Amino acid sequence: MQEIRGTTICAVKRDKMIAIAGDGQVTQGQSVVLKGNARKVRRIYNDEVIVGFAGTVSDAFTLTEKFEQMLQKYSGNLMRSAVELAQLWRSDKMVRQLEATMLVASSKTILLVDGTGNIVEPECGTIAIGSGGNYAFAAARALLNETDLSADVIARKALEIASDICIYTNKNIIVESIMDEGDNL
Repeated sequence: MQEIRGTTICAVKRDKMIAIAGDGQVTQGQSVVLKGNARKVRRIYNDEVIVGFAGTVSDAFTLTEKFEQMLQKYSGNLMRSAVELAQLWRSDKMVRQLEATMLVASSKTILLVDGTGNIVEPECGTIAIGSGGNYAFAAARALLNETDLSADVIARKALEIASDICIYTNKNIIVESIMDEGDNL
């Protein structure tokens, strides 16, 4: 069986907005695009959390379901739910085999969660994963530092730039964003 890969996910935080963008390409081997419009960014937990995933799609769906169960159990606490998912991912024999990486975001926080137990909150307002993740990350950092564009526009543009460089990333981009409606004082 040939390896199925492809996708780029980029999360950006600016001002009171967090956005996660992802492309739609699923590639088999080095030369076959199996699907160009997969949806790898979605809202969960009553639309209060955004999840973007790279890796095996069925594994990512399973992990997304387990993460949403954790959010339910811990009343939407993103960090606690991510920690519990990471612990389950490392300790459960069946879950340990799942191959995916996730970016999760609430209105205040972005986290990277993976199967090795990593839970990373970006220090520079952006983080990216997947085959074109490094390209999207570099583009997003430059756009954050050199423009006044909003988080959703930066996330989209970063994916567009990655798609010009990475053959496993396409321009079928979905962006989901969430605003922090917290204290306006």
